[in-house]
Formats: sequence, structure tokens, C-alpha cells
Amino acid sequence: MAPIFETNLPGVPLRARGKVRDIYEAGDYLVIVASDRLSAFDYILPTPIPDKGRVLTALTIFWLDLLREIVPNHFVSANVNDYPPEFRGHRDQLEGRSMLVKRAKMIDVECVARGYVSGSGWKDYKREGKICGISLPAGLRESDRLPEPIFTPASKAQSGHDENISFETVAHGIGEALAGQLRNLTLQIYKKAAEYAETRGVIIADTKFEFGFVNDQLVLADEVLTPDSSRFWPRAGYQPGGPQPSFDKQYVRDYLESIHWNKQPPTPALPTEVMERTSEKYREAYRILTGKTL
Repeated sequence: MAPIFETNLPGVPLRARGKVRDIYEAGDYLVIVASDRLSAFDYILPTPIPDKGRVLTALTIFWLDLLREIVPNHFVSANVNDYPPEFRGHRDQLEGRSMLVKRAKMIDVECVARGYVSGSGWKDYKREGKICGISLPAGLRESDRLPEPIFTPASKAQSGHDENISFETVAHGIGEALAGQLRNLTLQIYKKAAEYAETRGVIIADTKFEFGFVNDQLVLADEVLTPDSSRFWPRAGYQPGGPQPSFDKQYVRDYLESIHWNKQPPTPALPTEVMERTSEKYREAYRILTGKTL
């Protein structure tokens, strides 16, 4: 199946185009389509990753089903026959990579759960011994497991990189009660997902969730526990004290660092070998976590 860099659905109103997803109006609903675009260091790369959008969609649907006892979600259907009639002629761009969802009023906070010290959390910890204002034990190494998972929210930047913020900042913006609810839900979801992933030989080092309201009900929305929104590490060979191999786009980030790209336009194209290996990593994450192939 040829990769899709950008969808084009004549006759269907486009609501928004994000770094990866194209969102279309569907009456009282929305249709979210995951393209094969890949962003790194806040830039969309010109090389699509085959099957990436299909993995993101299938994995999100898998997790939403697993987690629905904890929190409701906005998912309605992934069957194109259930979409409004104007979508059905575009099946070639929608099948396997799209979801019909309820419209949700999204909360402007990235809800991040961390069970391990990695990424921007490791940078914060090295600098001040804290992550998002949460004091942590001294002497932790990169990729060490934390004593308990922590809630480390981030601001949702429309452009540029999301910034880590404190719980107090979130509470000031949306109210103490809702902030507390988001923290509790984020950690509950992470705990269940991490315990499940462990049984499949995968460590979920950290992940981010987004929530919104459908009418007055708080729901889990957007992508959930994908290689784009999470750090997945193979449990076999886990060795704290440095970065870990991963089933996510870290492979691409490492390649871009190796060619000393200055992280400014123009964005470099990926060699075929890097594109194919990245696609393989996404498919592998899906296969290991779900026990199925695409």
C-alpha cells in the first residue's frame, strides 16, 4: 500500500491539518485521518513512513478498548461504511487509517505520565533534580525507573516545542478540581497500560494523553499510546545509565543528529534504509503489543 503524505477529500470540509493528522468535518462528528507524515524536532520531514498512519490508528483503537473501563473516549467507528456518505468515495485514503469520533471540547494540556527518567525529563532532572517541579531522589541515572510514576504536564504549543509545566500552573489555568482529575486519570491509565505492556515484553517509559469534554463528560481523545506519543522500550536488554533502544521515532532523531542537521528548514529527506527501518519499528510495536499484524 503506497504511503499517504497528505489526504485530499474533495467535497469534504477540512477542519485542520496537524503534523500527522488531517481532521475533517462530519456533521455532528469528526473524521480523524492519520497520514504517514513524520515530524522530528518540531518539523515535518518530507519523507513519509509507509504504514505509520495505519499503525497509529490501529494501536489507538486497541488501547481505547482496553482502557474504556477506566475512562470513556470519543471513538465511534473505524468502518468507512459508518461515515457520512460523502466520505465513502475516498475509501482508498481512509481505510485502516481513520476514525469517526465525537466532537470534543479539548483541554489545552498535554497530560504526560512518566515511569522512567528520559527525554526532556532527564534534562530537567540533571539541571535541577526535579521534573515539572516534582522533587526526585538524588543519583538517578538516565532511563532509571522512578519510585512511582509521576504526572508531568506540558503546555500544548501550536508551534514550537511543548514546554514542561508544573501541576500548579495547570491548576491555575483550568482549576484545581479538573487538574486533579486529569492527574489521577493519567496515572491510572498509564499504570494499566504499563502493566499490560510488561506482559508483552515492552516498557512504556513515558506517554502523553489528551482529554476533552463531550457534552459534560470527560473523555480520552486523540491518539493513545502510540509510538508517536510514547517511549516504548524492549524489556529484554533494558539497561539504565543511558538511552535505550526503542520502538518509536527516536531512531529517526538519532539519524538526524548523526548528519548534524541544524534543526532549521529545509528539512532533510530520509534515506530509503532509514525510512524502511522506521516503518518496520512502527509495525513491530503494533505486532508485539497487540499480538496481531496489520
